[in-house]
Amino acid sequence: MTSRYEREKEQERGDNGVRLTMESALTARDRVGVQDFVLLENFTSEAAFIENLRKRFKENLIYTYIGSVLVSVNPYKELEIYSKQNMERYRGVTTAIADNSYRSLQSGAGKTEATKKILQYYAVTCPASQQVETVKDRLLQSNPAFGNAKTLRNDNSSRFGKYMDVQFDYRGAPVGGHILNYLLEKSRVVHQNHGERNFHIFYQLLEGGEEDLLRRLGLEKNPQQYHYLVKGHCARVSSINDKNDWKTVRRALSIISFNDTEDLLSIVASVLHLGNVQFAADEQGNAQVTTENQIKYLARLLAVEGSVLRDALIHKKIIAKGEELISPLNLEQAAYARDALAKAIYGRTFSWLVNKVNNYCPLIIAYFTCHTVLIIFFLIFASSFEQFCINYCNEKLQQLFIELTLKSEQEEYESEGIAWEPVQYFNNKIICDLVEEKFKGIISILDEECLRPGDATDTTFLEKLEETVKNHPHFLTHKLADQKTRKSLGREEFRLLHYAGEVTYSVAGFLDKNNDLLFRNLKEVSMDAGYFQYSAAEQGAATQFKNSLSKLMEILMSKEPSYIRCMKPNDAKQADRFDEVLIRHQVKYLGLMENLRVRRAGFAYRRKYEVFLQRYKSLCPETWPTWDGRPHDGVAVLVKHLGYKQEEYKMGRTKIFIRFPKTLFATEDALECKMFVFLAIAIQSWWRGTLGRRKAAKKKWAVETIRRFIKGFIYRNHPRCPENEYFLDYIRFSFLMNLKRNLPKNVLDKSWPTPPPSLCEASQLLRQLCMQNMVWTYCKRISPEWKQQLEQKVIASEIFKGKKDNYPQSVPRLFINTRLEINTKVLQALENEPIKYAVPVIKYDRKGYKARSRQLLLTQNAVIIVEDSKIKQRIDYANLTGISVSSLSDNLFVLHVHCEDNKQKVMGPSSHL
Repeated sequence: MTSRYEREKEQERGDNGVRLTMESALTARDRVGVQDFVLLENFTSEAAFIENLRKRFKENLIYTYIGSVLVSVNPYKELEIYSKQNMERYRGVTTAIADNSYRSLQSGAGKTEATKKILQYYAVTCPASQQVETVKDRLLQSNPAFGNAKTLRNDNSSRFGKYMDVQFDYRGAPVGGHILNYLLEKSRVVHQNHGERNFHIFYQLLEGGEEDLLRRLGLEKNPQQYHYLVKGHCARVSSINDKNDWKTVRRALSIISFNDTEDLLSIVASVLHLGNVQFAADEQGNAQVTTENQIKYLARLLAVEGSVLRDALIHKKIIAKGEELISPLNLEQAAYARDALAKAIYGRTFSWLVNKVNNYCPLIIAYFTCHTVLIIFFLIFASSFEQFCINYCNEKLQQLFIELTLKSEQEEYESEGIAWEPVQYFNNKIICDLVEEKFKGIISILDEECLRPGDATDTTFLEKLEETVKNHPHFLTHKLADQKTRKSLGREEFRLLHYAGEVTYSVAGFLDKNNDLLFRNLKEVSMDAGYFQYSAAEQGAATQFKNSLSKLMEILMSKEPSYIRCMKPNDAKQADRFDEVLIRHQVKYLGLMENLRVRRAGFAYRRKYEVFLQRYKSLCPETWPTWDGRPHDGVAVLVKHLGYKQEEYKMGRTKIFIRFPKTLFATEDALECKMFVFLAIAIQSWWRGTLGRRKAAKKKWAVETIRRFIKGFIYRNHPRCPENEYFLDYIRFSFLMNLKRNLPKNVLDKSWPTPPPSLCEASQLLRQLCMQNMVWTYCKRISPEWKQQLEQKVIASEIFKGKKDNYPQSVPRLFINTRLEINTKVLQALENEPIKYAVPVIKYDRKGYKARSRQLLLTQNAVIIVEDSKIKQRIDYANLTGISVSSLSDNLFVLHVHCEDNKQKVMGPSSHL
């Protein structure tokens, strides 16, 4: 099991596992910051806090701690850290929030996504992970469409607070869950700010609902037809696919085994029809319904009498002194009554849906332990009543957080025997009391004003506040402010100084929203429909919220909390963009600097003796490589060797407490240097071992080769067997490699390596194949002209080889077609008969052997003797009985002609002269 600081160091080292020098260690820390803000040296500086967040965000390190509190910055992109393999790595890690919570059972900014990741972690690491997947899906897919909406900053903003329990059995397997919802933003049902939308379910139903379903509900596909959907002027948004999301809703309802889908959608449709109910004033100024068609749809969808519903929308029932009075409503009151009914229907439907989900994920108290996920959405509603309630909740949670943090710190100090040092911090109980105190708190005054007879208004509520809490240091109004401050405060506003800073609230709508007023006759109509139950005396919305919050605080106080503070880096939802102004605002209103100051009031770092000793024992000769004594004593020896000063640390019962981060950093840097030395030694040792193993392997191979070669030589004349096969293979290989290097270069090259006795037959076959291949290759390259030359050379060889003493000298000389130019007259006389060969000769007469210059022409059919362009004699081949030559180099040849006088022609080339 590694510490968070160790994991941070491993993260900084990168893939190689270690950094090589102290300088690189410091550079890495400068680059990625510290994973625990408690280790910030300048921990009181907000700028240093934000800079550390920026460094880590730049490196995609989105999680940073303040002790046990996790600060999460939304990366607005998918990260590999959420793979199943990575989640498995954190099983049992002491600072993994999800694992801490899970192990304790066995022993915009990303709040919803953080919850999903926690449940996803359980799905990976818990036994029976398929079951946790089912629980996770039922808890998370139950209400996004009904509780989420598009706002200016977020396309899928949750408009309610959520508290979830996930239950595990004795084996740690999830078996169920439970959801509590807080402060649904019901006002969004009837009004949306410009650029915002109503809850998703309305648009998804219209865009994705089947034609038959919409017909039964009396709806059209166009959201522009419904007044409750167009207040924000963005009924359709390019970044939202309502049609596909409708399929997700259907699948989600299937996951939670929801069987009342038709009833649920009928109620959703009734809200849209209510928004289209219109009124007109009669002669007395009383409101009358002008859209009877909508009343018919509403009567059918809500299963009520149409006439009763119509009358309830334009009248109110008053009970005075035990007597019922029916009073007509004017146009403004009728519109208010209609909107109040729509909000009531949707709000109670949402709660009904959550209860249905709880029925499918039953909460079983006995035999099971429970993990809690609380999501409170601290979002801005333009300083409205809702924002007042949310900031009040934030104050309570901050108060709880500080109390539990101090309690946890104090308990750890006491258990370790370390003297507790009181911590000075801002106690926001004064602000909580200002809001919730009985009779004198803002909520009590608001309830009192709502119940007061007479004409109570938002203005009279503000005046009552000024009268009751005017001296409170955290309360201010235009009337109570000095001349300078009045410029920033309207006459219908009041300002509260929260722990995170000043917030100005407009009292407009406070009374109406607190009353959440639904006229008695409208309540009776809805009760007749059987959908809702109303108590006889309902509390104001703020008091209901205060009571729910009080119960929530009791639940949380009984838990072992793990905190996640979620932050958004920019409003544009862009990856890798860090808006310092927005981050500073969130750091302030989340109270992170106060959290850090409380956590750093004592000792910044504490670790079990075993863990500390295991990590740093190499820094002391007495503890390295092993320490046989108690870990406590080993750490004492170690810190003495490191030169820790008395004020820098304390020794507890099971842990060492280090006060200053610089002390830990110095120790860590020393460890890095030591690790570098160890690494160098390890590499050298490894390399020497590698070289030795290589050398030994080479020697072993050489010995085995020589032994096999000698044995093979001894058995070389035996038939092939295991004893000689290596030798014979080597001989064969050697001969073939030698033959490859010494192959004949051409067909006239008769050289050939001498083969070993065992390869004589193979060698002869190879030689034949080689010669055939060379001949084939040579012949393939012969041109027709050269082929003709060779054919003539063959004939000449057959005739003259060994018979003519100058034949060898004539072999290299090529044959030519003619050795003289033929006179044109001769050609004409021959009548263009083709001449095969022509050569000048000397003719010797038979008598006296007188030499005469002539030209000898050979045609296809005859030998022709020419003198000075005249044909002297033509001898047909048929009359030529032979040709004689001498064996000497005299160039003489004799033509034997068959004729009457048996003449012979003796001739020779002219060069013979």
